[in-house]
Amino acid sequence: MTGNIKKIKLLILIFCFTIPGIYAQSNTGITGTINWETMYLNVEITLDLVSAGIRLPAGRTQGESLLNADYLGLITPGILGLQADSSSTIADLIDRREFSLLEAESIALGANKTAPALSSDMRKMFSSYSISLANISSAFHSSSRSSAVTRLLNPVSTARYTGIVIIAADSLPVHGMRGTAKAVPCLFPKIWDSEMNLIYEKNMLHSRDTAMVRYSTMQNIFQNNPSGLSRELQDVVGERPLRIFACGVYGINPTDLIIDRSDALLILSSEENQRLLSQGRVAVILDESVLKHNY
Repeated sequence: MTGNIKKIKLLILIFCFTIPGIYAQSNTGITGTINWETMYLNVEITLDLVSAGIRLPAGRTQGESLLNADYLGLITPGILGLQADSSSTIADLIDRREFSLLEAESIALGANKTAPALSSDMRKMFSSYSISLANISSAFHSSSRSSAVTRLLNPVSTARYTGIVIIAADSLPVHGMRGTAKAVPCLFPKIWDSEMNLIYEKNMLHSRDTAMVRYSTMQNIFQNNPSGLSRELQDVVGERPLRIFACGVYGINPTDLIIDRSDALLILSSEENQRLLSQGRVAVILDESVLKHNY
């Protein structure tokens, strides 16, 4: 029943966005991918010129206007359906008034756009758009209050690291259940220790212009260089990160990671390592199959 209610609310939100272009959309379509490794939602909006009754070259301006008019209604379902955390989509956050329709619309309108172009057979017109998932995270953080990272009464001796890499590419035990599952990405994942103490959540991130974590694949931590990391990962976690194997997943959707208590202590036992969390210097290694899916 709860799942059906969520679907109905999502449809209502989408309908609010799509009313202006509802008639034109029979001639337009959208394709694309959500890529959690690059942290971008990339789509292509296509207009069928023939079915729209548009003739070139006189109708080119009209075609471009139709593409622009339908863009918001077509892209909005993808934004609202993004997994925010283990139990909520962006649509759920809007429903709880933790986010707003205007903010979602602003994100959509702020996409990087390519100029409309024609297909080789001159029967279709298309335009590409790219939306940063990190920008969506930043929009949420701008209205949130920061919270402090957990401090320890009895810290352990620990090295100073430049970042944190959590490896969770294999299927892992699901906390509170008998089965296993592959961890999946979201905008605001939580990290717990094996005693189910919360180690990292969205309000601990103090850097408002960055994502909580950077997702990547196994191949990017086995590069032929001193750090073993790809250049993209080095930019996030530096050359001497703490490498941790996740020991479980948690949540309605398996977005939250569980790490061993001993590994958590290495992070929490020094202010320098705690700061890695507040700065978002965290990378999560997932199976390649969960990092990209079609829009």
